[in-house]
Amino acid sequence: MSKALSYSIAAVLLVLLILVRAFEDVLFYDPYLLFFENDYLYIDSPRREVAKLVFFTSLRYLINTLLSLGIIYCAFKDKQMIKFSIIIYAVAYLCFLVPFLYFVINPRQEDYYLFFNVRRFLIQPILLLLLLPALYYYKLKR
Repeated sequence: MSKALSYSIAAVLLVLLILVRAFEDVLFYDPYLLFFENDYLYIDSPRREVAKLVFFTSLRYLINTLLSLGIIYCAFKDKQMIKFSIIIYAVAYLCFLVPFLYFVINPRQEDYYLFFNVRRFLIQPILLLLLLPALYYYKLKR
């Protein structure tokens, strides 16, 4: 694959990540989108369907993961890095889903800030922002 094609594919995948974010309210069920935009410290947790919320949050995490893995592959073209990234994404999913479920099932106002940040790791491609420079540094040192 030529560099131009690789960069073009990575750009398309990046645009898809942006579109997932731009149309999140249409594509996914998430009553916390509006909740965390407003004065969440002064109002109660919104009504939610836990199974539906977990499904759509997991779906969004999966979509972001697949797009991120595509970007990582276009950047490095190394299957070992992809395997490592898959492990990181799987472990991160499990590590963030447990507290996410706790906060959804047991909403307490004093936990909203921590819940907001745990949820952010599940619904936004933050791991991509962490993995790209780490893998680049690894590649330089190798």
